[in-house]
Amino acid sequence: MSQAGGTCVFASEWDKNARITYEANYKKCSPWLFENNYALFNCDINDVNPTEIPNFDVCCGGFPCQPFSNAGLKKGFEDTRGTLFFNIANIIKTKIEQGFPPKVLFLENVKGLRTHDKGRTLQVILSTLEELGYKYSFEVLNAKYFGLPQNRERLFIVAWYSKLVNCKEFIFPYGIDSENNIIFDKEFAKNNSKKTQLIDIFEPNDTIDEKFTITDRMWAGHQARKQRNKLAGKGFGYSLFNANSTYCSTISARYWKDGSEILIDQSDLGKNPRTLTPVEAGRLQGYNILGNGWINQSHQAFNQRQEFNIVVSKKEAYRQFGNSIALPVVEAIAQQIVKQLLS
Repeated sequence: MSQAGGTCVFASEWDKNARITYEANYKKCSPWLFENNYALFNCDINDVNPTEIPNFDVCCGGFPCQPFSNAGLKKGFEDTRGTLFFNIANIIKTKIEQGFPPKVLFLENVKGLRTHDKGRTLQVILSTLEELGYKYSFEVLNAKYFGLPQNRERLFIVAWYSKLVNCKEFIFPYGIDSENNIIFDKEFAKNNSKKTQLIDIFEPNDTIDEKFTITDRMWAGHQARKQRNKLAGKGFGYSLFNANSTYCSTISARYWKDGSEILIDQSDLGKNPRTLTPVEAGRLQGYNILGNGWINQSHQAFNQRQEFNIVVSKKEAYRQFGNSIALPVVEAIAQQIVKQLLS
């Protein structure tokens, strides 16, 4: 959002390690968030008094897709109580009552939100947005069409306050081409988006510690579990990729446990597969992390972003990158929010 011209005026994050990461990487561009005993960098959103949040134009948020206990009864704001989406909606409602309605809401969630509880959860969310005076568009976008070698689908909702923003429909970007131009046609993006290879995010082989190569015991366990699951019709045990793979599986917050969703083949070196390093895991989401360097020179797009530093443990770094959004996807949407809704 900063790259699209925005300025962060308030943030909320309760994970202590994520707070450390935010401060280490964003204190230079938004120092006010970390001053006055972190008054504008809130910890628990449940403790926030919405009237004390500075006025803003765009609300960005993600929230767990947990069941809404009353879903389908009132189909609106009251149905969201007890969920983190309620906190977002309540902040918006309060700002409207104060006379400073946010112009745009930019929300992200897992693809499964569309079908969660047979679609009722999403319907409650959309009904709440309507109740608050917002029109909306939503779409599932895949990071692999935005220059990242990762098959990562996420649901994005863009809503605009109809009394302030004259727009019938928000047109989502579906990918970027080799020149980083936005692709607006979904089918065209599938075959004409920027080409990627997993090697694009790799650190040089001779710099990667042997600790990232999985043990014989773990490798045997992965293979045995995959065989058992295959026989049971489940079909998952591990996923193996190499440097030439055009993309890999979705990295998750559990990647630190065994890395099974993304293992890198090292058979040409006579070794067991390895996991991604934390640096590579961050690059997989688009972060510009120098690490031990790059195995090739296909990282120019990353250089357009500020250098990102990993300041937490390996476990926490994997968790944070697994929970992160894919940067180029959000950058593309942010640019269009400014162009279509705020210009």
